[in-house]
Amino acid sequence: MYYPYVQQMHHQQRRVMTVTGIGNLTVAPDTAQIQLEVRTENKQLNHAQKENAYEMNQVIDSLLRLGIPREDIQTVSYNIIPQYDYIEGKQVFRGYEVTNAITVKITDIDQVGNVIDVAVQNGANGVSTIRFTVENEPLYYQQALSLALKNSLAKAQTMADTMQLHLDPTPIKIVEEHRAESVAPRMFAAKEMSGSTPIEQGQMMISATVEVQFQY
Repeated sequence: MYYPYVQQMHHQQRRVMTVTGIGNLTVAPDTAQIQLEVRTENKQLNHAQKENAYEMNQVIDSLLRLGIPREDIQTVSYNIIPQYDYIEGKQVFRGYEVTNAITVKITDIDQVGNVIDVAVQNGANGVSTIRFTVENEPLYYQQALSLALKNSLAKAQTMADTMQLHLDPTPIKIVEEHRAESVAPRMFAAKEMSGSTPIEQGQMMISATVEVQFQY
């Protein structure tokens, strides 16, 4: 036998509210990663390579003397690119450009400017990126995730109270949304410098977002 009223009550008992919770946590970075480059150019490829190797070894030795562990210095790219000039509409070979790039992890955040200065003084002619992070970022992200869940419950409770509804505070579904990069890299160009290069690391924003469903 069909009872439409009973079926209607059954549907009312399964009403669902979907909210988005956001949690933001501001922390001071404690680690930096910079990319240093040595670019050399010569008409003879082997000369360009030898000069590049000499300059990069000077850079690496200077970083080691600053106390940076060798395992925190890593080669990330090595490129050889022919260079041409255009004279009166014609392509004229100029030589080869050799670029060697390394990343350097710096755990003493106050030494970032000094590391850049020393590297440039010893042969680095490219400082392409600097990225500030925190060593234990997953721990901070978990805290932000907790804030996001609390935020979703607060939103749901506010809407339920406004509409005089009884909200079940236990979520029936939680979806963690895609995690975005915490901080964007900063771009630099190496040049002649006097004194220490001022580097301000600022603050990092670690964010978490969840989509949560509640019954009411």
